[in-house]
Amino acid sequence: MKTAMRMFFKALRFVIGPLLLLWEYVSRPKGVVRTPERQTEVDQQCRQMALYQYQTCPFCIKVRQEMRRLSLKIERLDAQHDESNRANLLRGGGQAKVPCLKITDAKGESSWMYESTEIIRYLRGRFSAT
Repeated sequence: MKTAMRMFFKALRFVIGPLLLLWEYVSRPKGVVRTPERQTEVDQQCRQMALYQYQTCPFCIKVRQEMRRLSLKIERLDAQHDESNRANLLRGGGQAKVPCLKITDAKGESSWMYESTEIIRYLRGRFSAT
């Protein structure tokens, strides 16, 4: 029974995954336009962040759409197929759960933020008014 359930959900992901990616592409938001100087500043701040994600996770898609809307160039790390990224996520954040935003401060210390709604709220608060 356990194997049958696994096979069912694997087949479901195989069918729904491409549809989710197509929807993400079709519904791409336009990004905010900043002055070149301000965008360079924002890009510099984004270098201190990384998004651990699964490509077809609906919550990860939601965060990526907000990143596009805010014109943020945050590094995206595949935690589903790349074992080293998954291990780093587990070691640093304590959970192998996505989406997860890793934020490194000026001292080099990292904080790990889970939950798409929390991540989006943080990104909007930090970058919306710019």
